[in-house]
Order: sequence, then C-alpha cells, then structure tokens
Amino acid sequence: MEKIPKTVEKVLWTLQEAGYEAWCVGGCVRDCLLGKEPMDWDITTAALPEETLRLFDGRTIPTGLKHGTITVLTDGAPVEITTFRVDGDYLDHRRPAAVKFTRSLEEDLKRRDFSVNAMAMALDGTIRDPFGGRADLERQVLRCVGDPKRRFEEDALRILRGLRFSATLRFSLDPATDRALREKRALLGSIAAERVWAEVSRLLCGADAAAVLRGYPEVMGVIWPELLPMIGFEQRNCHHVYDIWEHTLHALAAVPGDLILRLTMLLHDVGKPDCFTVDGHNVGHFRGHCARSAELADMMLRRVRCERVTRETTVRLVAWHDRDIPRTEAGIGHALSELGETDLRRLLAVKRADNLAQAPECRDIQREIRAGENILNRLIAEGACVSLHQLAVNGQDLAELGFHGAAIGKTLHRMLNHVIDGVLTNERDSLLRWASHELQRCEMRCEIPPC
Repeated sequence: MEKIPKTVEKVLWTLQEAGYEAWCVGGCVRDCLLGKEPMDWDITTAALPEETLRLFDGRTIPTGLKHGTITVLTDGAPVEITTFRVDGDYLDHRRPAAVKFTRSLEEDLKRRDFSVNAMAMALDGTIRDPFGGRADLERQVLRCVGDPKRRFEEDALRILRGLRFSATLRFSLDPATDRALREKRALLGSIAAERVWAEVSRLLCGADAAAVLRGYPEVMGVIWPELLPMIGFEQRNCHHVYDIWEHTLHALAAVPGDLILRLTMLLHDVGKPDCFTVDGHNVGHFRGHCARSAELADMMLRRVRCERVTRETTVRLVAWHDRDIPRTEAGIGHALSELGETDLRRLLAVKRADNLAQAPECRDIQREIRAGENILNRLIAEGACVSLHQLAVNGQDLAELGFHGAAIGKTLHRMLNHVIDGVLTNERDSLLRWASHELQRCEMRCEIPPC
C-alpha cells in the first residue's frame, strides 16, 4: 500500500495535535488500497472551516468556503481539506443548495458516490470503511453508497463518474447501481458541458473504454446522439465483419489510451449512416463518409467544449483516416509536410487500428502501413526537406530576384513540392536557378513584372 506523503502527514498531524479528527478520504484511499500512487490527496476533518484557516494561517486558499473546503499550500503540493458535512437538497442535479457541518466522519462518508470512494485512512494507516468499500475493491465492483437512484438524482455527473471508474479501474457495476445509472441517464442533460467533457475524456482513455461504450451506448447517446445510428448498422461490404458500432469499438480498442487517438477511432465513421448507399450487386458503400464524419466530429466536440487543439487534431485525423497515401518517399513526404511528424504517426496508428477492425482477409494492409512507417523513419533520420523553413532559400531570396507579394509564398510552396517529389534538389544554387527561370516565364507570359 502506498504511504501517505510527508507533506500530507504534516497536515494531518497539525489538525490532530490541535484536537481535531482528520482523515485522508476518497480516491487517494482507494488508490492506496489498489497499490496505485494517488494523483492527489484529500483530507476530511472535524475542524470547522474557520478553525482550519486559523491553524494554517497564511498558507490557505478558501477554495469552497461555503461547502467547507479549504486548500492548504504545502511544500509538496496543494492539499484540500473539507470539514465533515451533511449535504442539503440538490436542486440542480449537481451541487447541494446548502451543507451542514457535522462532527461525524460516518455522516460525511454517507454522502459520497460509490463505496470504493467512501473510505477514510488515518495517519497511522487505520482504515474506516462503514459501507463495504474494501470488499467491493476486492470484488472489483462499483456500488453506490445508499440508494443509487438518489445518488444519481443528487449529482447526475456521478453517472459518468461511474462509467469512467468502470473504464479506468476495469470494475463492473453492481446490478442496482447499473439499473439506476441507465434509468437516470437523461439527467446528464442538466450538467455543464465542461464537466461532462472532463469525465468523458478520462473514460475514453481507460483500459476498458471499449467495453464500457459497448455496454452503455444509450448513456453516451445522451451526450452524443450522433453515435446511436451506428449501433446495429450493417455495412454490407466484404471488407467488414462488424456493424459500424462494433467496428468502431474494435478499432478504438486497437489504439493506445491516448485521448486524440481514442477520440479519432470513436468518431472516424460517425458519418457513415448518413452516406450509405447500395449498388446493383447489393453491396454497401459509404462515399464521402470521411468528410461527413469530420463535420460531425467537429460539432460533437464543440458541444462538449473540447479543447481547441484536441478538437482540431481529431477532426483532421478523421478527415484523413481513409485517404490513400502512396508508400513512396514522395507520398509520405507530402503527408509529412501537411500533417507534421506527430500527426502522421498518429494517422498511421489510426489506419492500423481501422484495418485491424475489418475482415481478417483484408488485413494485408498492415504490411503497407509498416512500409509507410519505415519510409517515414528514414525521411526523419535523413532530415528530408518537407517544410518551408527547411528549404535552402527563403522569401527574402525570392524578393531579391524580383518576386513580390503573393507570388513569393506561391513560389516557395511550388518549390517545396518539387523538392519533395524529387524534381529539384534542396540546394541553394539549384533552387535559385529554378526560381529565376520561373520569373522569366512569368514575365514573358504576362509582359509585365509579376504581381
């Protein structure tokens, strides 16, 4: 079991020396019992907020004073301290309208979401576990504390937290908790998009993300109804042995737990139902599905307030996921020029996963993907010219030859394409000669200086 950090021990000791009961609580206790290193440490105490402020005078931030939470700035990391409390009525399915402070640890633990998060650990390692959390850890089960319907009605975000914990801890849901979670899923519509995204993004990176998505599509459909048409949609094509949704989940499971890769696999075929046609041989086709999937992915990620870089990268990869990239130095070079090394490597991972989720007899594409990776590795190792800043000439050089305005940028891009294609060598004299020739051609054609 992980040890309590010295900085947290000092906070606990300070509270106890002043006569106040104090415990580590929640996720840090759960992770300790699982042998994992907690990401952060939370403390719950009998000390009232004003008493905590006095004890740690000058080193506190009143993070949520109304709800009894104070952040203490320690030498290691900030530590949240919350007074034992009983929550009042929840009016918005998210936060209690008021709280009442108590001197009872058990009353405080009773208000928490799942039994595995309702345990407390003292400075000496003693575990307080009034709701059977430790047994549930051993059974690998998520079970609500008390009535699960009430827990989800109080705070609908717990619905996604349950799925996130299931995906990251690889735990199943207790039957009563499972039924209540499904029944109350519509309450997610009352939760702020940013809160939803924080949970969904962590869920998708979990080791069991595909299994959770398979088991709870109707819950994810409250957030992204665009996913629902994929379920059971037969592709009627020799390249596929799964319906669109199952193909998506197999592809998602075939990439590492990286958010952008998981998002790309989840959304790469979301536009297929809108693009479905059947030819005269009763074969299904999805022409234009990459563009439609990218369009829907952008809308869906904007709706949950996904970070701009994550959204734009995901949408770009979705748009590119079925594009044929020639396994030649020029083909890989142009893709590298447009996407950059990081995203091209992501794209190859996407293509690999997409293919692994297709019919087994179609998986010879894996060899072609490996060939593309080998070419990419060689281009990177050789420092191949694939960007404007790598060219042996620049805009100033072209301006001195007589180019100006938009013609400078257009000429540089044409020059780069010729270098990638092997038509030109990336040598200053060679490039300047070619540029001078282009300038002469332009002047002869236009009979006026280039504009």
